[in-house]
Amino acid sequence: MREIVIEHNDSGQRLDRFLRKYLPKAPLSLVYKLVRKDVKVNGKRAKEDTFLNEGDVLTLYMPDEDIEGYVEKKRPRSAKRQFKVLLENDDLIIVSKPFGLLVHGDKTEKKDTLANQVTDYLIETGAYVPRLEKTFVPSPVHRLDRNTTGLVVFGKNAQALRVLSAMMREAPADEKDVKESICLRKYYITVLCGELDRSLTLKNRLVKDEKKNRGIVKPLSYDGGKYIETAARPLYTGGGYTLAEIELVTGRSHQIRAHMSWAGFPLLGDTKYGGRAYMIPGASQSVTTQLLHAARIEFTGAPEPLDYLNGTSVTCPLPPGWQTVERELFGKYIAL
Repeated sequence: MREIVIEHNDSGQRLDRFLRKYLPKAPLSLVYKLVRKDVKVNGKRAKEDTFLNEGDVLTLYMPDEDIEGYVEKKRPRSAKRQFKVLLENDDLIIVSKPFGLLVHGDKTEKKDTLANQVTDYLIETGAYVPRLEKTFVPSPVHRLDRNTTGLVVFGKNAQALRVLSAMMREAPADEKDVKESICLRKYYITVLCGELDRSLTLKNRLVKDEKKNRGIVKPLSYDGGKYIETAARPLYTGGGYTLAEIELVTGRSHQIRAHMSWAGFPLLGDTKYGGRAYMIPGASQSVTTQLLHAARIEFTGAPEPLDYLNGTSVTCPLPPGWQTVERELFGKYIAL
């Protein structure tokens, strides 16, 4: 038998979800069997959807050796740190992600990820002490594609993580809900194929082609898909290209890439959505993936207890490689 006292960072979650995190190697069937037969909360049986509160005592009637077999073993240290800290306080840390680094692991890479690097950093600084936590791990509240650069937000405690994640997830269902639902304003910098001579506000619906992993843009009248809104502002044009700032009003997968391609201005290098590959003079290979950078985030409607962030703006400088691309495309570097 093992008694587990629910601490602040473990409160506010369902019993079954807590057990799935506490015993990550246990099959789901075993977790629910434990809930039915071998778990009590404050000395009483509890259903899987029972929400745990700080100070609750969870009793797990299971031999310690079995429990240890289902507990996650100590994670190996990740590779050399590649990110830079843009803003950090007790609730969150905002970092810059370089080109080619995954936010989360996948089948090709499980160890060297941005999430692991940030966790290691927080352990080193003492902001996160794993032995004091049952299930909580600082985590990103959104993700960028491997080849998209720029800022990523992490929650450093459970309450902040829940609030930030909800703020990132909230997306208006249609045009009339936009103003009421925006808690964060997210801006990207990209290079578009074609010369955009005016600002655009694009409003459509997006359908996902799962087989091809592509977003398909449909008219607003289309019965299906998800509402998307993207605002594009040209910063500099010339030579058939545009350096543009894109506001991601709604945050759908591949939204910027699909929407700008639909508007006739695909991203440079984004061959998946019709963008041209570009050979940088003197470079060994061409740009064959989207040139996209998450440049700025503004907190506008954060609820308590993060309302102190409202009015805060965080900017992530362009990666050094952009200087080469801009000089070749526009004849100069446009510093932002």
